[in-house]
Amino acid sequence: MKGIKTPKAKTIGELMEETRIQEGAQEYSGHEYLDLNRFAEDTRHMVIFDVLSNESVIGWKGERTRAYLTEAGYANVLASQEKGHIRILSHAGVNRGRLSYDSRDSLR
Repeated sequence: MKGIKTPKAKTIGELMEETRIQEGAQEYSGHEYLDLNRFAEDTRHMVIFDVLSNESVIGWKGERTRAYLTEAGYANVLASQEKGHIRILSHAGVNRGRLSYDSRDSLR
């Protein structure tokens, strides 16, 4: 019939974006919530952190940043926190793109 439109099926990307919004994920500097780095084979950690100093190697002072990291990258972030350059606010383990947050009330 002319003039009748059938509902268009949603793409995987659209469904993932809806899920991201429902979970309360925010956009920060650095990697996006569904960044390709999240799905890299060697990615094991996701952190959200505040940049506290101009000496930080990631981000700019005053920014809140998300990063998907390898084990080595995570070690560097922990070292930056020890030096007082950043403060980690949220951490999740990453396995094949799936996030396992350390606590239920973690930033997303």
